[in-house]
Amino acid sequence: MADRVVRIGLAVLAAIGLMVGVWAAFFPRSFYDDFPSGGRVWVAVDGPYNEHLVRDVGELNLALAVAAIVAAVTLARWAVVAAAAAWAVNALPHLVYHLRHLDLYDTTDQVANVASLVGALVLPVVVLVAEWRRPGPREPA
Repeated sequence: MADRVVRIGLAVLAAIGLMVGVWAAFFPRSFYDDFPSGGRVWVAVDGPYNEHLVRDVGELNLALAVAAIVAAVTLARWAVVAAAAAWAVNALPHLVYHLRHLDLYDTTDQVANVASLVGALVLPVVVLVAEWRRPGPREPA
């Protein structure tokens, strides 16, 4: 069961990283103007457009997706821990930043923003806990 939780959690993280990564890295103006889509705008309300910064965010997400994919495919303990920890390290300050700047959004966007960012932190923590419960050697391969 823990294998399944780890693999599914990493697959979801990889999918998020690929979606955000491709969008921001290759279509930065659209990401800035339209993220998260559906008529909602979460990036443009928080400062002027900076193509370099938006592309960097995309490339970071692509790198996190690659780490999650490697971990999901191999289920090597060191890869799972590294990928999940990297996602959590990225998610925590991102969440804290947005919690301090909720005034930029209407109530619906505040709730959606916080829920998505809390989820982005909880998911890698769930993967780490499931990995801890997975049987097998604890030392690096």
